[in-house]
Amino acid sequence: MNSQPSNIRIRFAEKKDAAIILDLIKELAVFEKAPDAVTNTMEDIERDGFGDQPAFWCLLAEFEEEIAGMSLYYIRYSTWKGRILYLEDIIVREKFRGNNIGRTLLERTLQEAVKLGVNGTRWQVLDWNEPAIEFYKKYNCTFDGEWINCNMDKEQLNKATKAI
Repeated sequence: MNSQPSNIRIRFAEKKDAAIILDLIKELAVFEKAPDAVTNTMEDIERDGFGDQPAFWCLLAEFEEEIAGMSLYYIRYSTWKGRILYLEDIIVREKFRGNNIGRTLLERTLQEAVKLGVNGTRWQVLDWNEPAIEFYKKYNCTFDGEWINCNMDKEQLNKATKAI
């Protein structure tokens, strides 16, 4: 892995960063063609990332004294493998792309996985996001075409449990 460029500073997010985290999430939703899909709030992020029982960690990338991107991850448990670091998202603001910020965030996240002593990492990439796919290939990761993602939103979850 390469050393971190001197013009990029990576730091752990703090509660005071909740608004910028939400802004980055919304920017990603626009990029992924789902601008109205974000229901997360600043209060959710404050509680879930910085409360008594954090559900995630977040690394922020600063470039030229601005927040340029983030990596948001958490530990999931695999019945086959044990503790796995799940990389939920790497987000780099459009105006900062091409400055090695995504690479630096990914590499720092992988370093955190090693520090946490997990048995591997997992993440997803949209099948149409060719730049990201090519980027991940440089890290020799495995692409899994076998599994199908299943999701339920809050409304679906409530409806399903009422029927039980």
